[in-house]
Amino acid sequence: MKTLYIECKMGAAGDMLTAALLDLFDDKSSILSELNSIGIPHVSFNAETTEKCGINGTRMLVKVDGQEEGSSLSSHIHSDHHTHNSLPNIKALILGLNAPDKVKSDAIEVYKSLAMAESKVHGTPIDDIHFHEVGTFDAIADIVAVCYLLYKIHADHILVSPIHVGSGTVHCEHGILPVPAPATAELLKGVPIYGGSIESELCTPTGAALLRYFASSFNDFPVMITEICGYGMGKKDFPVANCLRIFIGDSLNSKDQVFELNCNIDDITGEDLGYAMDAIYEAGAREVFFTHVQMKKNRPGILLTVLVDSEQKDSVVKSIFSNTTTIGIREKICERYVLDREIKTIKTPLGDVQVKKSYGYGTTHIKAEFDNLINISKENGMSLANVRAEIAKYL
Repeated sequence: MKTLYIECKMGAAGDMLTAALLDLFDDKSSILSELNSIGIPHVSFNAETTEKCGINGTRMLVKVDGQEEGSSLSSHIHSDHHTHNSLPNIKALILGLNAPDKVKSDAIEVYKSLAMAESKVHGTPIDDIHFHEVGTFDAIADIVAVCYLLYKIHADHILVSPIHVGSGTVHCEHGILPVPAPATAELLKGVPIYGGSIESELCTPTGAALLRYFASSFNDFPVMITEICGYGMGKKDFPVANCLRIFIGDSLNSKDQVFELNCNIDDITGEDLGYAMDAIYEAGAREVFFTHVQMKKNRPGILLTVLVDSEQKDSVVKSIFSNTTTIGIREKICERYVLDREIKTIKTPLGDVQVKKSYGYGTTHIKAEFDNLINISKENGMSLANVRAEIAKYL
């Protein structure tokens, strides 16, 4: 299973993410040519090898009208209407780029998350949020580049470390704000973050939005066999190497343990069995099912089988005894080979679709939620086959 792990010990910004992803490729000049061919107005992509604390890595040089932009201004949204673009204008610009549809839809969703965060922080309707003109092109460059490079890499699984956000304050268009900036803090709700002694904005809103959108989960370094490591260098110098690292490798296949509880029952009604199944699920069972069996005295009976994790086992045992007529439960410990799973909602022209991806052991299964497909079919007068074919373009 191709796994990409993003290590954010010095935070994350759009240019650092782009640089680390670019550093994973052997032929960087060809990839830079592809990025420049996307056609972001006024923007040119360049890169250089640079050194931080004795470590060599890649630093991005994204220029707007020939000038390199600052990372802090490029990431913040504000409300001055003199030199701004609205979110619809940004979406139209992205849709007009020379990039795959998946890249454009991902970039738009990342931009929408930025606008939503700023909207909530400043109490401004999302349609009234405007983006600084110079910062707009800089931020679009970062966001589109990351979306494009991840599209090229096509990892099965993207994991992200806990994020170092820095400390102190940051200067932006609104004034002097605490670190993490309010929009960054909003985007990173529910994500493991930490501060430290470095007084600087280590994680920008753009970096936070990209990580939040693409990460399958936020965890410490997984057990994996690494193949490549990319270094994306920041602009500033600190006592600690200011770099973001990305690892690509094969994560080890997963196994887990589950308990199988079963019992034979021949003196309970079908109605009571139906109620018992619901109660056992509510107690924490993973699976509950019935098998018809022949019991003593030629009586037809039911074999009740329940799969449960160790944490819920006691409550499930109590539920079986409380809701069935059995007087004994058998227990087996089962080792399971399991595929890793993740569920994500994707945006498509036909509507939102919940998608489950299962992967591992050399295989990947991607399945759209059937109820979503049915709803889209009814709403658009399309056959299920045509709906599946259209949705498949965005999986």
